Order: sequence, then C-alpha cells, then structure tokens
Amino acid sequence: MTFRRRGTGPLLSRHDIPAMPPHITDPSSVFNPGAVMLPQDDGSPGRVILLLRVQTRGRKTFTVPAATRPGKPFRISDHPVEFVGLQDFWTPLGMPAMRVFHVYDPRITMLDGELMVTTAVDTERGCRLAIWRAAGSRDGDFAGLERLELIGFAGDHDTRNGVLFPVRQDGRYLLLERPNKKIHRDMPATGDAIVLSSSPDLVHWRTEGVVLKGRPHFWDELIGSGPPPVLTEHGWLHLYHGVATHFQAANIYQVGAVLLDRDDPTRVLARTDENLLEPRELWELTGQVPSVVFPSGMFLAEGRVHLFYGAADTAVGYAVSSLDRLVAACRPVKRRAEGE
Repeated sequence: MTFRRRGTGPLLSRHDIPAMPPHITDPSSVFNPGAVMLPQDDGSPGRVILLLRVQTRGRKTFTVPAATRPGKPFRISDHPVEFVGLQDFWTPLGMPAMRVFHVYDPRITMLDGELMVTTAVDTERGCRLAIWRAAGSRDGDFAGLERLELIGFAGDHDTRNGVLFPVRQDGRYLLLERPNKKIHRDMPATGDAIVLSSSPDLVHWRTEGVVLKGRPHFWDELIGSGPPPVLTEHGWLHLYHGVATHFQAANIYQVGAVLLDRDDPTRVLARTDENLLEPRELWELTGQVPSVVFPSGMFLAEGRVHLFYGAADTAVGYAVSSLDRLVAACRPVKRRAEGE
C-alpha cells in the first residue's frame, strides 16, 4: 500500500483527551484532525499542530488543539477551541441566523501568512462551510488556533469537505468543496463531485467548475476533499476520500489522490486508479462508523507526505509515504477534446 501506518495502533484515541468539565468529561471519540506543520527557521520540520474533532457521549462535537515538536508526544489542550462570531451570522438573504448544531471537521491552510481554517457547520437548513482566521496568541503553543474568528460562509448552499488553497490565483482565493445532493433514498445528503469555487474576499463566492467526479462501481463512487492541496513540481497534489457504496454491509471509506494543473485547478492531470490507504486494522474496521479511513490533515516535509486521518470515526491514524511514490501512483488522465 502506498501509505504506511506509523506505530502499532492509532496515534490518538479517546483515552488521550483530558477532561474539560463541563464540556468534555468522558469522550467517546477523537477523529478527523486538521493538520499544519510550522517549519523551523532553517526550513526543517518543526512544530505540528492538529485540530481534533472530539465527540462526547451526548454526541456533542468540540474542536480541541494538539501540538508536538520532532521527537515529542502530542500535548493536547485542556480547553476546546473558542469559535467567535458564529452567533452573529446572518444568511446572504438577510434571514435570521440559522440554528447551529455542530461545527466539525477542521482543515488548516497557511494563506497570506495567516492560519486559516475551514469547517463544516450543521444547521437546521443543511450543512454549510465556514471560513475562520486564527485569532489566538501566535506565540502560544497552538499558534493562535485555540481561538477562531469567523470570516464568512462559502455560499448559502448545502455543501461539505471544503479546503482552501494556500495561494491566491489572479487575486482570487480558491476553494475545493463537495456540494451535497440526495444520492440514496432515506440516506443523508452526500455528493459524488468536487468543485472549484473562487472569491475576491473569502465572503462572496462563485463556482468555477467541476474538478473531479466519483467513479460508479469502483472504490470511489462518492468522493470528497481531504486535506488542502499542496503545490509540487508536478502540480497540485490533492488527497481525497472515496466511498465504495456497492457493499450492502457498509460503505468503505478509502484514500486516493489527484494531481491538478497549477494554473487551472479544474484540470486533472493524473489520478490514482486504486486507493492509497484502506481500512485494514481492527481500529479502522470497527468503531462508530465501521470501515473508515478519512484523510483530513497532511503536510509535506523533506520529500515525505505525512497524513493524519480519522479511523472508523473513533480514533486518529497517522501514515507516511514519499512524494515520489504518490506521484507514481497517479495515472495520467486524458484531456477531453474541445466540444466533447
């Protein structure tokens, strides 16, 4: 398999989460972490910060920071992230703020020298994508990610799995997202296509086009973005999750990759035919949602790709691959002729 797990079990489990009364006393799970690596002055790997999705026995969701330095274990905050501004949100149509149930699945991007975070927000009118700015102490252990200030929402439509690009293109911010639509009867809305959106200010967004679609009958029938894309000499490397739905017992979540054109990210240069990581370990096969590896945090350092993922919606896994191995696993995609 292209990614190789590190360690003999999950990187983090519910037992690693400290009690934070009255919010968290006996967590049921920790999973789907956002990740960022802040290099040292000489460019070598430095501090790694995770934003963890922690779920209580009451199925309430909190976001908790964790940080480590090379050779050290993760130190987990004893306070959840403070989200600032959500209570003031009004929809673009001028309607009162929607009731919010959960803020979850953070993705971290370093953009214009600031740490930015996208999250899903479950509301009474479906899921929305929120965009946040780190507003805590930059000199603290968590580089300001312990406090997030709301910038805005990526539109007023039902969508999920949003990730920001780390650079602007022609002055516009770029976002990959997965619009939700009804796929199966009596199932929550999900999606089978990743689209590119752009914005001049992180508040007003327009759709630029479809980037990637699921492949019926194979391992990635339904898809969604994983960690934010990383620019390489081969183009934008982007990991995504693929769901095989044609198993009656369970939907199987796996990891794949694409290479996108650096100047036109709607153009796919290459894509993996097979998954790069699939649930095989017991802690990936059993849990709140069985048979899940869900890529959510990644960084590239010294030619190696470090992946943090949710395992069975219950624990956090960690796996590593080389950039060369990932690129080699992506097969060139034939470009459609004009008018096709």
